[in-house]
Amino acid sequence: MTDALILARMFNEVVKYDAIPLDTIFSALGDSTRRAILARLAQGPATVTEIAEPFDISLPAVSKHLRVLERTGLLIRQKKGRIHTCYLNATPLREASGWLAMYEQFWEGQLDSLAQFLEETNEEKGT
Repeated sequence: MTDALILARMFNEVVKYDAIPLDTIFSALGDSTRRAILARLAQGPATVTEIAEPFDISLPAVSKHLRVLERTGLLIRQKKGRIHTCYLNATPLREASGWLAMYEQFWEGQLDSLAQFLEETNEEKGT
């Protein structure tokens, strides 16, 4: 598959993506096997057999995980004959990342307030 074809396919997935619900994305990410699959695909495309190799589960079980990732748009599968090659599409992670960033700002603010409170308390005690 040429780079141009891969990019075109990813673009089509982005267009189809149209805001997958966060529940679906986090549910897909909630499984350690699926996170490991995404980590592998972050290194580059891989066949289903290559993806399944490090896991101590059946090929049909790996295929189920791949279908879950495919439904969220995190995985793009290209079929050439009997060979299925999988590619990472990180676009759906943007929405999840944005949601998490909002809470990161909240917690940073809370921790800053706690640090200020502790400093004031220590100053009052003279320590």
